[in-house]
This record gives sequence, structure tokens and C-alpha cells, in this order.
Amino acid sequence: MPLNSSHNSSLNFSNTNSVWSSVLVETLYRLGLQTAVICPGSRSAPLAVAFALHESIEAIPVLDERSAAFFALGLAKQTGRAVALVCTSGTAGANFYPAVIEARESRVPLLVLTSDRPPELRECNAGQTVDQQKLFGTYPNWYSELSVPELNLSLLAYLRQTIVHAWERAHMPVAGCVHLNLPFRDPLAPILQAEAQAFSDRFPAAFFEGIASALPVQFSAQFAVPSAWQQSERGLIIAGVAQPVDRQTYCEAIARLSQALGVPVLAEGLSPVRNAAAVNPHLITTYDLILRNVDWADKLQPDWIIRVGEMPTSKTLRQWLDANSSVMQWIIDPDDRNLDPLHLRTIHLRLSIEQVAALLEQIDDTGELRGEFAPQPPTSGGLPNRQQLCERNFSDYLKSWMELETIARTQRDRTLEKTEFLFEGKVTWLLSQHLPIGTPLFIANSMPVRDVEWFWQPGNRRIQPCFNRGANGIDGTLSAAIGTAHRQQSSVLLTGDLALLHDTNGFLLRDKLKGHLTIVLINNNGGGIFEMLPISQFEPPFEEFFATPQDINFAQLCATYSIEYHRIQDWQDLIDRLKTLPQQGIRLLEVQTDRKRDTLYRRQILETFRSNSGML
Repeated sequence: MPLNSSHNSSLNFSNTNSVWSSVLVETLYRLGLQTAVICPGSRSAPLAVAFALHESIEAIPVLDERSAAFFALGLAKQTGRAVALVCTSGTAGANFYPAVIEARESRVPLLVLTSDRPPELRECNAGQTVDQQKLFGTYPNWYSELSVPELNLSLLAYLRQTIVHAWERAHMPVAGCVHLNLPFRDPLAPILQAEAQAFSDRFPAAFFEGIASALPVQFSAQFAVPSAWQQSERGLIIAGVAQPVDRQTYCEAIARLSQALGVPVLAEGLSPVRNAAAVNPHLITTYDLILRNVDWADKLQPDWIIRVGEMPTSKTLRQWLDANSSVMQWIIDPDDRNLDPLHLRTIHLRLSIEQVAALLEQIDDTGELRGEFAPQPPTSGGLPNRQQLCERNFSDYLKSWMELETIARTQRDRTLEKTEFLFEGKVTWLLSQHLPIGTPLFIANSMPVRDVEWFWQPGNRRIQPCFNRGANGIDGTLSAAIGTAHRQQSSVLLTGDLALLHDTNGFLLRDKLKGHLTIVLINNNGGGIFEMLPISQFEPPFEEFFATPQDINFAQLCATYSIEYHRIQDWQDLIDRLKTLPQQGIRLLEVQTDRKRDTLYRRQILETFRSNSGML
């Protein structure tokens, strides 16, 4: 295929569609696009060819659109950078919908490019044509339909600037999906057209100059330190659900704020904070167990709360916060959403935790803040000076939390240590202790998420928790996990059987994965989460309509997709296979458990703490 060899050598001047599509792709490359996920189809051929021929963009073909979308989502979660997602016309784009919803709810940048018939072939019974206008409703950050391609420099400039705007909207002011609908006329293949080849001589060499490759930077608002943070020592920080790109900086920022204010940090299992315990000496991870005890919960009532990120998974914690609804809460998050499902007395601070922690560097010896962050009376006051900080670092309130953390963690760990049968909760507990340093761990929804909350041991292994907690669905679990593993350190997926079966087409990505994914499959033959709910007491219809056992032979399923398979025999077998992860491919470790026995045992462990009164 002839390319312009004198300048803009990445452009394809085969025909009108080739020029249009290669200008689009080159613009995205200069903005910083690294990966495009391409689903097969005819109408999207111009885009597929342009991405495939670009030497600096990784183009990955994926058969199933839903799987492709979640693979792109997982990859974008890891990098914080939009991934392009391409499909043909018709119902193909509709299969992107669950991932688009998740991208919206979990603030993940995606650039969805749906190909379409030109206007004259719509509403006239032309094949593979549906209404694709605003296909994803209100979920994208922005939507636009591009014009039909023409060999016109003004229209190509419009295309370039539209793509620049789309890239910005995918990342700011909050990350999310941008949907562009692209109509194409024939010829869709790069069939030569003389006018397009001649157009190369008129194409300006400076066409792409000035396009920045850096991601947009959000505006940082001014901030005044709330006086309540220094008027009482009975405060706490809740490190909620979070998947920051720079986990180390995130954990350090929370630790700095905690130590400056002398308050405990209640760290959600889906927060990287649990895996950086050495950074934070005030770490509390068994709060769900502690707060089940009414006496302890009453004595630990706070005067104020800082929450970083989204609400934790723990229902017990949510109920405790709801019972303390008069307490003032500040939510630190740069997002534009309302992150308070409990409707408490809440102030949203539209800043990142890194920005707030940086304020601590402004403290001088008098306790005053310097620079633009100086507090504004009468509604706020300065942070205490360094001597005051040292004196308050171990308040009675903080000591109470830390003492109960020791009691609860010791009792829980002793119980799990003695557990010899294959119990779902112990799988999570062992993962926290034996995965290699820095392992990305994708955690499926339903029971795995909750077992991580209850049983994940804090430590310093810097495990990277990954998840789809925007909409909390099981859609695309395997595909998203493969996306998070792509070009990363050898990774692990913790999942139940139903979540895995819901996305077995993800196994078609096995040959596209550059890296390794170990799947730790908890096979309890059904939906374990429903066993924990009141509906489990109603049989029928519980087993057939809620637990929904599938009776699948996973060894045979793995053989069908050429996936390495091992059935775990005992705890040492699991530990040995976790300590060193392979470098390439996919393998599945099946842990067969008894759903009803595990439910009773889990409840027994959790409810033990209700009776331990009078410990303070």
C-alpha cells in the first residue's frame, strides 16, 4: 500500500477512507494512545487497517465484542490512559455497553469508535444497520458523530481537532468513556484511488505539529484545613475502594495525613493501603469484625471522619456510619460525583489525597500554613505544629483502635491457621501472604470481594488490587483480568465459578496476552453470595433460581481452550503454586469447596466477635 514517504510517513493515501482513518490514528498516537482493541467486521475495515499498520500502536484483534471491551477496560485501569475500542456497524457496538457502564461508574478512560453506514443507507432496510446515535445513552463523557470522510484539508483539520477534544474528554475533568460514531462509504478496503494518491502532494508537513502527548492535568482548587480536624483527637480516616495508578504515592499520602492528625486508617480490602503496612503504623483492617461488637462500636464513636475515595464494601461499617449520622464527614476525591450513599453530613473536597497531603509540607513551626493553602477564618484553622503532632500521635482513641485490631486479627488468624479443609476465606488469607511482591490481583465481584474485605491480611507485599466495582457486576471478569495482566507483572485473578463461566469467551484472548495470568477459581458450584442473604432460607426456589449451580467440569473446559489446569489438593499445594508465577500464558488453579459448609463457617468466624465485650 503506498504511503507518503516524504513526510507524515504514517499516513495511508490509498483512498479517501485510508487518509481519513490514518489521520485519526496518527492524531491519537501523538496524543499518547498506546493500544487499540479491534473487533472484526467489514464497515470498520478502514479503522482496523489504519491501527494495524501503525508501527507505534499495539493493535490487538479480539473476536467477541463484550470480551474486547472488558479487556480494554482492564488495560486502561492499569495505565490510567485511554484504550481505543473499534467495532463494525449494527449490534456489534451494543456488546460494548456493560463495559461502557463500568467505565462510567469506575471512571476509566475509554475511546469507543463504532463504525456505521453513511446517512443515505440508514432507515432503508440496508443490512447490518441500526440506530447508533447516542447508543450508550448518558454513560459516555461525550458523544459525537463524525462527518463522512472527504479529501478536504478543512475537514481533516476538523477531524484532528475533534479527536484531540475526544482524548481530553476521556481523561478530564473526570475519566470515562467517549463514544465516536464513524460513518464510512465504500470502498472500505484500501483499494487504490488516484485522487487520494494525488492528495498526498498537497498534504501539509506541519499538519500534526502542536499536538501534545501528555495527559491532561486537572485544575487544583484552593483548600482550607477544617478546624474540626484539630479540635478533637477522636477522628478517623477511611481508605475506601480505590485503584490509583500510582499506588505508592497514594499510600504515602494517606499515611502522611494519618500521622499528622494522629488518627487511625480503616483500610478497605480493595485499597492498596492494606498492602503497604510499613508505610502506615496506624492501619486498621479488622474493623468489620471489631464493629460487630456493640460495646466496642459504641466506645469507638468518632467526632469526625475523613473518607478517601469510595465507600468501603463492609455492610457492618456502613451501618455503623449510618448510626453515627450526626458526625461530620469529609470525602477527599477529585471526582465530580456524589460519593455519599448514606446521605450523611458530608462535605466533598474535590481534591486528590496527594494534594491534601502536600498541604502538610506547608506547616511551619508555629502551626500556620504557608502559601495559597492558608486557612480562611472563621470557618477553618491551621494544622497543629510539629511538636503538637508528635504529642497527639498516640491518643487514647487511636490506642483503642490499635489494641482491638491486635485482638481481632490474632483471633481470626489463629482460626484460619487451624482450618484444614478447603475454605474459601482461607484462600484469600493465603493469597495475601504468599503472592509475589507487587502482583496485580484482579478480584471478581460477589463473594471474592467480601472475603478480601474480611480475611485479607495486611502486609508489605505491595499487591495491586484490581476490580470492577463501578457497577459491581460480573460482566467481563475474565477479559478485564487479562487486560490488567497484559504487559504487566505476572498477575492473578481470584474468581468464583459463576463469574468465570459468564465470560469464558475471554479465553479466546489467550494468544494475545503478553504476560501471564493465574486464575484462582473458587468452585462452590453456584452463587455463594446468595447463601449469605435471607433468600437462602426459601427452598424452593433458592437453589435453582439463585444459587444456579452449573455442574461444569473445569478441567475439560480448560482443555477446550488449551489452558493449563491444576486441581488444588491441599493448602501447601496452593501455596507452592502461588509463590512463583509463570511468565507467559494462562493457567487455572481450581479450589473445590462446599458452598453451604463454607457459609456456616464464615458466619461462625464473623459472629465470634459479637460476644467479646469489655475489652477496652
